[in-house]
Amino acid sequence: MTYRPDRRSFLQATAWAAATVAASSPLSQAWAQTKWPAKPIRIIVAFPPGGLTDALARSYGEHLSSKLGVPVVIENKPGAGAIIGIDAAAKSPADGYTLVMSTSGTFWQNRILYSKLPYNLDKDLTPVTVFPSGPLVVGINEKIPATNMAEFVAWAKKNPTSMGTYAPGSYPHMVADQTNRVHGTQIQSVHYRGEAPMWLDVASGQSQIAVGSFLAFNAVASRGVRPIGVTGSYRSPKLPNVPTLMEQGDTAKLVTLEGGLPLMAPGGTPEAVLKLLADEAVAWSNTDKAAKLRETFAIPNKPKNLVATRKDWETEVPVWIKLAVDLGIKLD
Repeated sequence: MTYRPDRRSFLQATAWAAATVAASSPLSQAWAQTKWPAKPIRIIVAFPPGGLTDALARSYGEHLSSKLGVPVVIENKPGAGAIIGIDAAAKSPADGYTLVMSTSGTFWQNRILYSKLPYNLDKDLTPVTVFPSGPLVVGINEKIPATNMAEFVAWAKKNPTSMGTYAPGSYPHMVADQTNRVHGTQIQSVHYRGEAPMWLDVASGQSQIAVGSFLAFNAVASRGVRPIGVTGSYRSPKLPNVPTLMEQGDTAKLVTLEGGLPLMAPGGTPEAVLKLLADEAVAWSNTDKAAKLRETFAIPNKPKNLVATRKDWETEVPVWIKLAVDLGIKLD
């Protein structure tokens, strides 16, 4: 594929850089003397292909490439609860050429779930924007005689039950742990390297229940998976007849929150680069391709600019961290 440079984006990046040189680090000053980007940009996805994170990263990457005139390479690096991919980005140069996308839980809660991480989230990484993930679907194997959470819990109390998750410490992992605490079930969490294999095992009966994005769920819905609820404070537009967990009587803060897919850069990445990358995420969200993707995934909300993202980060991260602390989950 041939990429045509967008001159306006080049000029914007250079102008923003020049405006921040006086109060910036030596790295930023050196960066301001060059044209960015001058080589391919890499977006590390901490999950395998086939899920929401990968799909959004690829769509945003295509948009970014068309605007900046350089290739944007998507590199899938799953494993260790997304730590492998996140660590690779954290240890990369802070020059704007490496980004990482993963689920909010693998960024925020991992600092509580693991005693030692190979990176410091506050120092080694910085947020660019957060791609909303929309309501998540709670699906069970269709052979289980349940059509809602109450019926499933009653069944799970009498039968061996496992819940698939797309990473240790992820939202589904927390849901399984909370269900056990509140209802006295003994649901075992089984961790996968992404949504696709997780849902396939629910369809086959290897696992009995999972929580994940609509698109990944929908890929196996006709193969033996039944939806019994959705997370968040509103019903999924793709599943209007499926009530939220809150509607079904679960008042826990956990099930009302909507996570997301943060796009992060190495700490120290020039401010002008971060702003441009976030602005292009907003621009991407207003394209027809993004609208179709959001419709496919049943995601009504859009990513925000850098200032708004940082504001949300300051208010939302402590809430998620407290949930992880309260649940008392430790993975090492």
